[in-house]
Amino acid sequence: MLKIKPLTKEQILISIDRLTRFKNPETKYLRVFKDVITNNLISPKFKKTDLDIMNYSELTNYAQEIINFSLHNLGLPADDSGIINQKLYDYENAIFNLDDNTKNLLKNRINYKACLNLIDDSAPFNLKWLKRLYTADNLAVDRQKTGLKYPLEKIIISEGITEEILLPEFAKIYGYDFDKNGVYIISAGGKNQVVKLFYKLANELKIPIFVLMDNDAQENYKEIVPRLRKFDRVYLLQCGEFEDALPLELIKRTLSNSLKNISLLELEPLNQNTRMVKILEEIFKHRGMHEFKKSEFAQMVKENLRDTDDISSEIAGIIKELKKIKSNSKVIVDN
Repeated sequence: MLKIKPLTKEQILISIDRLTRFKNPETKYLRVFKDVITNNLISPKFKKTDLDIMNYSELTNYAQEIINFSLHNLGLPADDSGIINQKLYDYENAIFNLDDNTKNLLKNRINYKACLNLIDDSAPFNLKWLKRLYTADNLAVDRQKTGLKYPLEKIIISEGITEEILLPEFAKIYGYDFDKNGVYIISAGGKNQVVKLFYKLANELKIPIFVLMDNDAQENYKEIVPRLRKFDRVYLLQCGEFEDALPLELIKRTLSNSLKNISLLELEPLNQNTRMVKILEEIFKHRGMHEFKKSEFAQMVKENLRDTDDISSEIAGIIKELKKIKSNSKVIVDN
């Protein structure tokens, strides 16, 4: 007989959040299940090395017993329908390449319906989407209505944080809402990291990947092209890097609104034929401010976006190419 230390409400929410994020299913399920067993199973007691060699079905059984006991301890009703469990299994199997062992992790009987009682309006998208799973007939239609991003249908890999912050905002103004169309963007942190991440995700995923790279990443571009699947795309910026694709008037407005008392004279360097990041670094340095940071400047630009006039032809081209990609995998799970 198991002796269990119940998870708190907060611990259950953390576990369910981790299980429903966009991440390799084997990685996230093993992490959550092992953490739950290590911290909340009093008897029998297993060492980490025991869990590392335990078969996935046994791990699943222990973890679901602990989670369901914890939900019962909170006074939440039992549910044997397995509706949400099946929908989560179908969804993960539709977007990831799963082996039989990983499928055993997904074929669990966690009482997700009881978990829904713990999710409020402040929850992240994946948990709000989990609440919709129980009743939604058509998940893609429901996503268009709620803008909850899931089920995911396309992945974007970008080099930097500027694209991650601003591209969804430009796309929304352009009439292509990422959250309503299941588009998930990841900044890799550099052109070499883009290649590594693409190789990894192309091996794991069944859904399309759109790779966005700076103009100086042409050698990396050549590494990616031979590995593209028929539904993947790679886009090499023509202008340089993403900051160079921002309209000049948008940058001027951002600086004028965000930096107090900036003069026209100080904005004059923006007209030079120099990389925009270099110009911005000089402006920030000249004003005695802290070091120019791309993420902070991207947030400043985001706050100053107005309408389609703020979208350059190159940014519009990126969005058009992204829209053309059709998901090749059934990620819509019907009741």
